[in-house]
Amino acid sequence: MAKILVFNNDTDRMETYYRGEAEPMPYNTNATLKVREFRGSSKSNILWTTKRCMQSWNSQRYIFGGPIPVGFAFKRPWEGGHGNQSQHYAGVAFDVGQTLTQTARTRLWNSANNSGVWSYVEPISLTPTWVHFDKRFRQASLCHRRIPYIKKRKFK
Repeated sequence: MAKILVFNNDTDRMETYYRGEAEPMPYNTNATLKVREFRGSSKSNILWTTKRCMQSWNSQRYIFGGPIPVGFAFKRPWEGGHGNQSQHYAGVAFDVGQTLTQTARTRLWNSANNSGVWSYVEPISLTPTWVHFDKRFRQASLCHRRIPYIKKRKFK
């Protein structure tokens, strides 16, 4: 059982949910993102994200029009190569498509890049075997692993 903290951007409040690994994430439509997929390899029993990020996932899944295999979304810095400012640590990033063919992964990348729902879609040249997209609060840097924020910018 995971404790899931969700920042509700509409009410400016944190919400707490308790879900099993096979249950859908809060605010997830049609059970397209299970807790175990969001968690990935993280050993944390407390996960966090935002309502806005979950809504972006719902939109991306609809736009892509098929299942999106999720490698992981949430990951603490010490659990695998992501820095303290990683959007995975913030619970608003996804690394997906690892099991797709190159053609399907390119179609997924194009759908994410053209969707307008993500704040940042990592260039396909930097992610040869997966697709990274996130719903960060500030302008994207060139690499999601090191984020020298340039200026404040609000994303809807």
